[in-house]
Amino acid sequence: VQFAETVKGSAKIQSEDLSWRNGTVGERLTHALVRGITAFVVADAEEARQQYERPIQVIEGPLMDGMNVVGDLFGAGKMFLPQVVKSARVMKQAVAHLIPYIEAEKKRVGDQKPKGRIVMATAKGDVHDIGKNIVGVVLQCNNYEVIDLGVMAPCDKILRTAREVNADIIGVSGLITPSLEEMVHIAKEMQREGFTIPLLIGGATTSRVHTAVKIAPHYKGPVIWVPDASRSVPVCSSLLSSDGRDAYVKTVAEDYDKVREQHANKKGQALVSLAVARNNATQIDWITFKPTKPTVRSLGVFDDYPLDLIAPHIDWTPFFQTWDLAGKYPNILDDEIVGDAARNVFKDGQAMLERIVAEKWLKARAVIGLFAANSVGDDVEIYADDARKKVAAKFHFLRQQAQKPSDRANYCLADFVAPRASGVNDYIGCFAVTAGIGIDPIVADFEKKHDDYNAIMVKALADRLAEAFTEHLHLRVRKEFWGYAKGENLGNDELIAEQYQGIRPAPGYPACPDHTEKGLLFELLNVSENAGMILTESYAMLPTAAVSGFYFGHPDAHYFAVGKIEKDQLNDYAERKGWDKPTSEKWLAPLLG
Repeated sequence: VQFAETVKGSAKIQSEDLSWRNGTVGERLTHALVRGITAFVVADAEEARQQYERPIQVIEGPLMDGMNVVGDLFGAGKMFLPQVVKSARVMKQAVAHLIPYIEAEKKRVGDQKPKGRIVMATAKGDVHDIGKNIVGVVLQCNNYEVIDLGVMAPCDKILRTAREVNADIIGVSGLITPSLEEMVHIAKEMQREGFTIPLLIGGATTSRVHTAVKIAPHYKGPVIWVPDASRSVPVCSSLLSSDGRDAYVKTVAEDYDKVREQHANKKGQALVSLAVARNNATQIDWITFKPTKPTVRSLGVFDDYPLDLIAPHIDWTPFFQTWDLAGKYPNILDDEIVGDAARNVFKDGQAMLERIVAEKWLKARAVIGLFAANSVGDDVEIYADDARKKVAAKFHFLRQQAQKPSDRANYCLADFVAPRASGVNDYIGCFAVTAGIGIDPIVADFEKKHDDYNAIMVKALADRLAEAFTEHLHLRVRKEFWGYAKGENLGNDELIAEQYQGIRPAPGYPACPDHTEKGLLFELLNVSENAGMILTESYAMLPTAAVSGFYFGHPDAHYFAVGKIEKDQLNDYAERKGWDKPTSEKWLAPLLG
């Protein structure tokens, strides 16, 4: 089928080319699906329904023909995820029109079987679902029935639902590291309860190696890592193929055997004892360093912060990553392969961002605190006031244990705060930021209209605004509230490149991998009241468009990855936190060698 360009004209005057409307109804539906045009889809779906004997034939015929073109273009790398999700929007609106007619027919002649029934969920304690939702859209477009259990789904609910609906596949996703352990638990429970159907694993923290080494050994059924949305349909098709299933499962199993063997034989970086690592801590001259006393000492609460002050600080590169478009902004807009798709999704993103700001779709809230503080070993004590007599809170940090060259230290975040024994009065900051207040009804409204594209778009933009708000507030902390860099004058590109003094590490990230430190941070700042944010049982933040962490102001403070730790640090950390052994192993599992 030859497709006309939908828009023609000069830069000044654009007129919509509707010559494609002269084609047959099948050609028009295919064109609309490939181009993501929703304007005429209900009328065309109705015209097609009247031409076919049964309403399901419209889906199985012209609509699936169009989606097959989309799938072929997507698979060939000639079409990209934003376009596919737009196509899905067209498909869903057409199907929504046909559903009442199909349901009426079902009562007469019985149900029609989809390609497969898949139960999907975000793991218990985790609230991130953009990637899962994209996968669900892609699968539904390819005639798979998806039962989406949403976020924070407990294992028993996932397995119970799978039994009730006679699911062919279970899919579990997650973003935060505790979800990795929950996935292991789900695999164990599937084995214990006698399941044999495939388990799909996906999400930003998952990997082929983790799936093969940590999850697959606990379940005799197929366990498959799905790296992105583009792989979901081929994987499900292979798993449900009567001819190719066994060969595919065997191939994956053999690959995972090799991965496990390589992992077992892999010589990881040599580790040193905790005592040796502490003896090689960061060396800072605290005698000559004079910490800046923050100018603002009470909690700073920001309610309904102006979005127009936040938006200019957006880092757009991760926005494109959300849509599976690889490249750095702004160069991605001129990329030979993904440039066209990037420009289109960027245009849509800019248009929605304008509405978010102008119409105040979202509310941005934050709370910050700047506290008198000193380090004690690998911990940082927060004092109730400048007298430094009463400890109001104590944050616990982990130290690198990798064997280092003689000129490299074994870093710990506590190194960047003056030791109590030095007599130097130092300070630390904490923050919690969200730009997601009010997002749920907006997403629900888009989903009610079968508009996954804009539902995903608003979530992606809320995430970007939260990060931008964090960047903006950190700038104000350095120049105003703490004031240690009053003369700083950096552009947005320089801010994104972190060319400023100080860092803002977040619990759950490489320099501070323990998510549970968020609990104390939220308590210290009274985050639920001051910023409208809460923590799940796995310490994920709600709303999901949120960031929390610490401010370190010393010129030598920098980011690093703690990496693997030995049992001596595990035990030492557990003692400092008041944890028993199972608790420490649960929360620090990804760090254990």
